[in-house]
Amino acid sequence: MAVLEDGNHTAVTEFILLGLTDDPVLRVILFTIILCIYLVTVFGNLSTILLIRVSSQLHQPMYFFLSHLATVDVGISSTVTPSMLANFLLERNTISYTGCAIQLGSAAFFGSTESFLLAAMAYDRFMAICNPLLYSTKMSTQVCVQLLVGSYIGGFLNASSFTLSFFSFFFCGPNKVNHFFCDFTPLVELSCFDNSVLLILDSFSVDSIIVITVFIIAISYTYILITILKMRSTEGRHKAFSTCTSHLTAVTVFYGTVTFIYVMPKSSYSTDQNKVLSVFYMIVIPMLNPLIYSLRNNEIKNALKRQLSKKTFS
Repeated sequence: MAVLEDGNHTAVTEFILLGLTDDPVLRVILFTIILCIYLVTVFGNLSTILLIRVSSQLHQPMYFFLSHLATVDVGISSTVTPSMLANFLLERNTISYTGCAIQLGSAAFFGSTESFLLAAMAYDRFMAICNPLLYSTKMSTQVCVQLLVGSYIGGFLNASSFTLSFFSFFFCGPNKVNHFFCDFTPLVELSCFDNSVLLILDSFSVDSIIVITVFIIAISYTYILITILKMRSTEGRHKAFSTCTSHLTAVTVFYGTVTFIYVMPKSSYSTDQNKVLSVFYMIVIPMLNPLIYSLRNNEIKNALKRQLSKKTFS
């Protein structure tokens, strides 16, 4: 049953996800590609978490946050990828009303938590490079836990905003979501009543998170750049900057995509472009992060080599 009688109205009880394409050949190709990406995402991020746990040299604030970033990446990918893969195999991929709310809330939670974690990691690099003598005090275990909890609380509050907005909608007509998951904008378009106020409030919530976290990152790296330029030793400058390159790469990729999805005017790009950007944001980026950190971070590469050597000679 896709509808439920409610007085003089017909309430939608499930949604149909239209997915990316109707072409049967392209669906098979995309299924194979996205399944491979998802497997690499899960393996890469879980390997990162395990490596940080077992390598004592990685028991530092930077890698503490990285392990939780990897956890969030698995979460955001797992929120949408299984549904997306099912869409390629089924003639009609449906999701229940409650399932749609959970998917929307989960995507909002993991996405906003990742923003806060990237900001916390920028602050960590700022303290390590600009205040090295106070680093152990300013980035103690207690401070790291507080920053982590704050990131999860921020993600929870944003997810709550979207979920409550969803439950305030009334769907009485079409139930076909023109996306591969329950995204907010396509759901607003299906709602029977004018929800412009809720749309503005939720857009403000997302924009605020982006502005606050980007401001923290920008300020942190401005001070980092000033400090690095003041260093007399070329080797010291190179070493300081090398500890930031992987994080800067991850930030650039993440916020570059998020800006197009949530900040750019909706009239400036099509629904199909939005779907492609969402694939990159929710499926490709979670796969890229462990690759970025493993390829561009010497400490992780060295820790991995040591662990492999132990396994080889044990």
